Amino acid sequence: MSTVFKAQKSRKDKADGVVENSAEDKSVFRNKQRVLLLSSRGITFRHRHLLTDLGDLLPHTKKDAKLDSKSKLHIINELAELNNCNNCIFFEVRKRQDLYMWLSKTPNGPSVKFHIQNIHTMEELKMTGNCLKGSRHILSFDKNFESTPHWMLMKELFTQVFGIPKTARRIKPFIDHVISFSIVDNRIWFRNYQITEKPLEHRSATDTTDLTLVEIGPRFVMNPIRVFDGSFGGQTAFENPEFVSPNVARSNIKNAKAGRYKSRMDAIAKKDEKLKGAEMPEDPLSESNVFA
Repeated sequence: MSTVFKAQKSRKDKADGVVENSAEDKSVFRNKQRVLLLSSRGITFRHRHLLTDLGDLLPHTKKDAKLDSKSKLHIINELAELNNCNNCIFFEVRKRQDLYMWLSKTPNGPSVKFHIQNIHTMEELKMTGNCLKGSRHILSFDKNFESTPHWMLMKELFTQVFGIPKTARRIKPFIDHVISFSIVDNRIWFRNYQITEKPLEHRSATDTTDLTLVEIGPRFVMNPIRVFDGSFGGQTAFENPEFVSPNVARSNIKNAKAGRYKSRMDAIAKKDEKLKGAEMPEDPLSESNVFA
C-alpha cells in the first residue's frame, strides 16, 4: 500500500508542478573504505602478533588466509574484490626474518612497499595506555609529509587505509586514541597513543588543557622502498635511493667479520715468520757438539 500511495502522490505532485529533490540528487560523501588484511607463508610469531594488533586497531578490516605465492601478488586484487575491499595490507616475509609491508589501493593502485624495522607489539611493550577495542582514532601526520610528492601520496594512502569510516559496522562511537606518523631519517615512525586526562597532582596553573597522551603500542618503523603506479606492481613512481637490502647489510657484516679474521690470521703468520728468522745459528762450542 505504501508503494501505491507514493506513486499516486508523485503523480499528484507532478500535476500540481511540485518538484522534490530526491536523495539521489544530493551529493553526500560516504566513506566506504574496507581493508583486506593478510600475510604470506613463513610468518614469525612477532610478525603475526603485529598483524593481530593492526587488526584490533582497524575494525573495518577483513582477514584472509595466508597467501601461498610470493611472486603472483596480483592474485590479492582478486581476493580483495571477493571480500568487497578496496584497500589491502599485505605482510610479505622473506627468509623468515625480513618483513615487508604492502599498502595498496585495489585494483588500480597506487601501492607502496615498505621494509618494517624495530617491531614492538602490544604484548611485548606492556605500556600503561589503553583504549576501547573498535573505537575510532585520530590520524596525526608530520609536517614533512607536505614537502615532496611521494610523501604526500603516502599520506593520502595512510589516510584511506588507516582512517576508520564513520559507518563501519564494528566500530564503537568513541575517539580515545591517536595514531601518529612521523618522518625521521627518511623513515616513517608509527606510534599509537591514548588520549587521557592529566592527574590532578600533575596539573599546573598555566596548563590550558587537561589532556595528555600515553603510549599504547604497537610501534614500528617503515622504510619506504618503492611506490608503484599500479596495485602490487606497475611502473615505478618513486624509488628510495638510500634503501639498503637486508641481505646486503648482512653480507657486509659477514665480510667485515671475515676481514677481521683474515687480518688476525695474517698477523699470526707474520709473527711466526719473524720468530723463525730470529733463531740463532747453532754454536760449534756448545756442550752438545763438544761432548758428542
